[in-house]
Amino acid sequence: MASVFHHFLLVLVFLDTRAAQPFCLPGCTCSEESFGRTLQCISVSLGKIPGNLSEEFKQVRIENSPLFEMPQGSFINMSTLEYLWLNFNNISVIHLGALEHLPELRELRLEGNRLRSVPWTAFRATPLLRVLDLKRNKIDALPELALQFLVSLTYLDLSSNRLTVVSRSVFLNWPAYLKRRQPDCGAGILSSLVVALHDNPWVCDCRLRGLVQFVKSITLPVILVNSYLICRGPLSKAGQLFHETELSACMKPQISTPSANVTIRVGQNVTLRCLAQASPSPSIAWTYPLSMWREFDVLTSSTGEDTALSELAIPAAHLVDSGNYTCMASNSIGKSTLVISLHVQPAQALRAPDSLSIPSEGNAYVDLRVVKQTVHGILLEWLAVADTSEEEWFTLHIASDEAFRKEVVHIGPGINTYAVDDLLPGTKYEACLSLKNQPPHQGQCVVFVTGRDGGGLEARERLLHVTVVLCVVLLAVPVGAYAWAAQGPCSCSKWVLCYCLHCRKAPSCPPAAPQCRDGSFREHPAVCDDGEGHIDTEGDKEKEGTEENS
Repeated sequence: MASVFHHFLLVLVFLDTRAAQPFCLPGCTCSEESFGRTLQCISVSLGKIPGNLSEEFKQVRIENSPLFEMPQGSFINMSTLEYLWLNFNNISVIHLGALEHLPELRELRLEGNRLRSVPWTAFRATPLLRVLDLKRNKIDALPELALQFLVSLTYLDLSSNRLTVVSRSVFLNWPAYLKRRQPDCGAGILSSLVVALHDNPWVCDCRLRGLVQFVKSITLPVILVNSYLICRGPLSKAGQLFHETELSACMKPQISTPSANVTIRVGQNVTLRCLAQASPSPSIAWTYPLSMWREFDVLTSSTGEDTALSELAIPAAHLVDSGNYTCMASNSIGKSTLVISLHVQPAQALRAPDSLSIPSEGNAYVDLRVVKQTVHGILLEWLAVADTSEEEWFTLHIASDEAFRKEVVHIGPGINTYAVDDLLPGTKYEACLSLKNQPPHQGQCVVFVTGRDGGGLEARERLLHVTVVLCVVLLAVPVGAYAWAAQGPCSCSKWVLCYCLHCRKAPSCPPAAPQCRDGSFREHPAVCDDGEGHIDTEGDKEKEGTEENS
């Protein structure tokens, strides 16, 4: 009987020992260290921070796991936790309340994660934090008050991030730094303050001037882990050490130009120049009244440190190009503008044979476009300006290869629109704009072709999308078709006919493009048709007819 009772006591002791043993996560290891109980989860597939961790843990170390965030309330039962190591995970987000229940936290290590930013106000909940390791992340900015709640910090590591520009105020507003710079505090009273800022892509322009001066002035008890900070840009400073570089103060752009008033004749080429000096280097943009219609090439180049030259080239100027051209230079400090007045005078009566000017026939500038598809047709938009100061009017001709389709509209100069409705399938149309009753000239017409009224609309729209990308000159019109817009000189562009999607063969380019005769739309070859075959030349039409007869 005594033996049975003895065995019963042994079982109770064993069960009591098992019940008293602290919980440890599967796949992790738990141990007792000099500072307390430790949990280590290395290369364990944890999708999130476990929510049932014991409050007895003094250190939690989770590394090489697919953690992607630190959510609010992650450590709600761990008020005595002192060391939190979450290195080499995939953490990209720290929620604002993630550290709320960690008043005893001394170390937070987040090396090798994917953080782009940090909620710096979250450290209000960790007044005893002494070590903050954020190296090898993707942090690209530090607010001026980022460190204001890190009052007890002695080690800050921001190395190997993406910092380019940081204000000196970040450190001058840091209580831990200010405490060590007080005159009545000896270096031996307070521990050293260690900061790591190396291996960042520093852009050494005027915005970094304050930090460069701060780094040069650092003395004990403040220590840089690596004092050889290197400029990554701009090119003129790349490779220089902070201690070697001298940076100027920032300034808003100052703009100048060789001539603020430019006078030329119709047909001449002209280049407007704008020189901007600023620190940091400025960006330059041009605005002018007809920028939506008249797009000119702009070349901006650097002529020296903090100096940029922008050139706007106007080829074969027209009277419509007269006006004010505004050059605007801007940087992070401010912006400045400069207005250049361009005056285009009518050409002389006698022109040189090799003049680059626009032909004087018609005495007008015309830019006619197909701008969009409507429910029943297409919408034309144009800019028309006469060369003379007299009040002029223009004629819009719309015709098709069907004799009964012809429209004539008289309208004044300027920017206008006109809807072409009730288009027929399988029909070629031409719209031309000319001055008064004169015949249209080269470049004053657009030609569009509607497709056949067969096949599914969805299939035709898909074909249209691909063709637009490849050929650039096809526009959608109703009845599930597409249009070819010849908006430049109305001669056939060689590359237009080189390829057409869903054609049985790729037609070769003609050796010489046909020229327009009095703006007749029948001189424009259709590019492609969306039927079973394709229509690209008259020869192909005859070939199709032969095949059908056979």
